[in-house]
Amino acid sequence: MKHILSTALLTMLIFSPLNAFAQVNQSSEETLKQRFNEKHNALIPVVAVADMFFACNRQRHTDDYDHQITDLVNKMDRNTLANKLSDCLAGESLKSDVALNFGLIGCFHSQMNGLNQKKYDEKMGQLELLLLKLPRAERQKTFTKCVSEQALYFIK
Repeated sequence: MKHILSTALLTMLIFSPLNAFAQVNQSSEETLKQRFNEKHNALIPVVAVADMFFACNRQRHTDDYDHQITDLVNKMDRNTLANKLSDCLAGESLKSDVALNFGLIGCFHSQMNGLNQKKYDEKMGQLELLLLKLPRAERQKTFTKCVSEQALYFIK
């Protein structure tokens, strides 16, 4: 009986600090996940607007400067970005098919930016054809996923 108590006490002494460390470590991990998640969720709408404005501006040339998505997300004031998108959309709603398609083009531009020009042009041409064929629900789901993944890039 004395041996069982000693073993149990020794086990508690050895593993209690480890358990406490695991709880602290788990707590820190949860805090990091929460901070990461909050930052990610805060970036998603900014990235979405940046994608929409980027593609809209490339097509409609409402702004004299050819902005890069990275600069739109990291450097431009959020209100300025929203106003620039509003001007570019010229009365179209943020929830319109036009805005959604611009968003998809902007988001995929970011993902394919490293391709050589010929491959990039080919892929973007395929994307534009798909945009004509895909139902809105599929385009919305694709945009949501693309922007969510893209926002991860901007978390530092």
